[in-house]
Amino acid sequence: MSEIGKAGVHPTFVILHGDQTGEELLQQSLRILDPSVIHLNLVFEHFDLSLENRRKTQNKVVFEAAEAMRRTGYGLKAATITPEGKGDVGSPNALLREAIDGEVILRIGRRLPRISTIAGVHAPIAIVRMAVDDAYGAVEWRETKEGDEYAYRTSFITRCTCRAVAEYSFRLARQMNACVFGGPKYTVSPVYEGMFKEELDSAAQRYPEVDYRPQLIDTTFALLLRTGGEAMVIPALNRDGDLLSDMILQMFGSIAGSESLVLSLDENNLEVDVVMAEAPHGTAPALEGKNLANPIAMILAGSALLRYIKTPKAEQISRAIHESVYEAVQSGKATVDLGGQMTTTEFTDEVIRRISDKLEAWEHLG
Repeated sequence: MSEIGKAGVHPTFVILHGDQTGEELLQQSLRILDPSVIHLNLVFEHFDLSLENRRKTQNKVVFEAAEAMRRTGYGLKAATITPEGKGDVGSPNALLREAIDGEVILRIGRRLPRISTIAGVHAPIAIVRMAVDDAYGAVEWRETKEGDEYAYRTSFITRCTCRAVAEYSFRLARQMNACVFGGPKYTVSPVYEGMFKEELDSAAQRYPEVDYRPQLIDTTFALLLRTGGEAMVIPALNRDGDLLSDMILQMFGSIAGSESLVLSLDENNLEVDVVMAEAPHGTAPALEGKNLANPIAMILAGSALLRYIKTPKAEQISRAIHESVYEAVQSGKATVDLGGQMTTTEFTDEVIRRISDKLEAWEHLG
């Protein structure tokens, strides 16, 4: 991100278009990021990552989009279809994460106004998981022995990925005034998962001011269902974090209530080098064309990118977007899934109105 924050340089967002409702919700996020709304000059580079175009280009467009993100530092991605058949174009998410050297996936469960939560959670809970390796990078095969069939999997994790997740977890916990909670099943897997635990313990030494409460992954799941409501950051392996993040978001009432970030960290100082923001949900084909889907996650994904620009104006705009989303829901103006009566576009209209009012008021207040 060498150009980010430099005077006179407009940040460039790489826009990764997708499929079905995913593309429709991306358009709502782009409405809010329009310079006429947020009064910030952004440059957009567009790439068509629809299933049709990925097949047409044999995934060439995916790698072109990844290269653009590495150059600009920012990506905003719509949900895309992953075909099930072998020999097809596969998951663009996996290809993008590898191509941008993504090491960390961040998802933060936050309480939505007027929405009931599970287990009394109210303070944010962040899941910081590995973006690569582990079960999703495994080599798999089957063999027949003595009349039975055996399925095998060879997976791996690297110390550099373990270190990146651990370091980011403690930095985030310090920022959130949260505890680092949970961890891998290091008692059963002292060599494989134990390496991750070593890096977490090491990070705890570097950040003594952060409350560190290591737990085995099964205990982590159990204790989350009786949490006292304090802010937490939970570092996790790739597969564990995938399970945890969906559960955490649903504990706060909706998987569509928070953004998902894929982060690439500089190998020297472990600062964020590339951020790709998206919604954690899929393409919702049943809602395509009905103008009923909840756009909150995609709106907050665009807002999150603004935070990483790290200029006072961009951070102020990001705050205005977040506040406008939550205040709209608080006032009962929401989509049907959150108990409201608004369509997708009507909710976005309401958020835009509130953003405009906030930015105008703040400008007058100096």
